[in-house]
Formats: sequence, structure tokens, C-alpha cells
Amino acid sequence: MTAAPLPSAFTTPGSSSFTDFLGAHAPELLPGRRALQQPGASGEQLAPHGTTIVSLTFPGGVVMAGDRRATAGSMIASRDIEKVFPADAWSCVGIAGSAGLAVELVRLFQVELEHYEKIEGALLSLDGKANRLATMVRGNLGLAMQGLAVVPLFAGYDLARQTGRIFSYDVTGGRYEEHEHHAVGSGSLFARGALKKLWRPGLDTDGAVRVAVEALYDAADDDSATGGPDVVRRIWPVVAVVTAEGYVRVGEDELGRVAAAVIADRTAEQEGRRR
Repeated sequence: MTAAPLPSAFTTPGSSSFTDFLGAHAPELLPGRRALQQPGASGEQLAPHGTTIVSLTFPGGVVMAGDRRATAGSMIASRDIEKVFPADAWSCVGIAGSAGLAVELVRLFQVELEHYEKIEGALLSLDGKANRLATMVRGNLGLAMQGLAVVPLFAGYDLARQTGRIFSYDVTGGRYEEHEHHAVGSGSLFARGALKKLWRPGLDTDGAVRVAVEALYDAADDDSATGGPDVVRRIWPVVAVVTAEGYVRVGEDELGRVAAAVIADRTAEQEGRRR
């Protein structure tokens, strides 16, 4: 049996952007082209929302971490959702906002970067990756206005500059480079306060991971939508380190030790105040 030939769209030379190709060939598959299933219902009522993401630079690269809680209104929708993903070998992306759409956006972004590399035969620069993500966020503006906003945090190791860099976005696709550290999501106000006090020049990898976990701990202490370390269920934040060697996810055992150290230090502080 002879296979049917591919449609001409698959064999016609065009843009190196997979998003552009999908928009021309099957636009209904793009995350931003979806419609709310229940007219008049807000996005918060329809879909779980994820928070909080933090990121910080250190001399060897960048660290990104996300808590594991997703909420739907006032309810906890999930205790172990993952919000930090590799974008490619030298970058990562964290998601805050409508969890389902955000995960779709991340998967599309991963394919976008891989497609570019295959078509062009070269890696996209870190600035180019950040710009591509901005375009994709802008494509979701219609749903964002209906309460299904996706606000990513992007970070990676710039091979040309040999340094870690962080980029934040707004719902309109505005792209902003952040320096030293940044946080997004409902607990970001508290996480940023912690980062300002804990971050310092010259952090090593272990120190940067500790700062990220501690910032999420502080966010969870004041923001009900942010989940702290769950010792009973052994649920820890997702933490990624990106250096010249590439993307590495910190192991569960190591995160357990870091979380235990943070909790022990905070417990000692409280005991000291009671004396």
C-alpha cells in the first residue's frame, strides 16, 4: 500500500520558525487560538494556575527553581506539578499562570528551537531564543484577556558572552532582561525580597541552589498559592542549573538535603527567638 504524499506545505521551503509554519498550516493547534469552553467563566475557574518561579545568576551560569503547587481558585489543584523545563541544551523556561496553556507553550517553544537548529544548521542565540518566546507569548494575548494568562521566565547560558542571563515577560509579549535575580508568579513579591537579601556576587553552584530554595520557602510562608517543601510526601521544588556544560536538573536527594537544611536553620531561628 502506497503512503499518501505529504501536503505541499511540508515540502515547500519557508521560514525556519515552526510556529510560523504551524500558524499557516494548522493555526487551530496554536495555544493562543483556543477558545474558552464556558462563555462567561473566568480562567481561574476553569484551569489550574501555577506559581512561583525564581531565577538567579552566579559566576558559572544561572539557576531556576519553581515550587510544585497549582491552584484553581481557592483550592489546591495539584501538589506536585512541574513548572521548570529545559528549552534546549543551554536554556530553561519556568511557567506561571494558566498551567495547561503554559505547558503547551513550553512544548511548542522546545520544538521551535529544535526546528530552527535543524533548518538553519546552527544554534539560535540566547537573545534570539528570548525574542522567539516573546512572540509566542504575544500570540496568547486573546486568552490572557479572558483570564488564561501565561507569564514565563526564561534563562540560559549565553555561549557568546559566557555568562548566565535571565529574561522576564508580560502578557503582551514584552521582553525584559533581568540582572542578578528575578521572580514571577503570585509569590514573586516575597521571593524577590528574599533574593535581594540572600543573593551575593561570587555564589558557587551549591550556594545559588540554596538561595533559590530559600526564596521559594519565603514565598510559601506568605503566599497561599505557593507550595513549600513537603517533608511528609517528599515533594521538593524543581531546580535546574544551566552552565557552559548545559542544562542539569538537581537531583531529588540533593534537594531533600537543601530543604532540610533550610528548615533546620529556620527552626533554630524560631527557637532562638523564644528564649
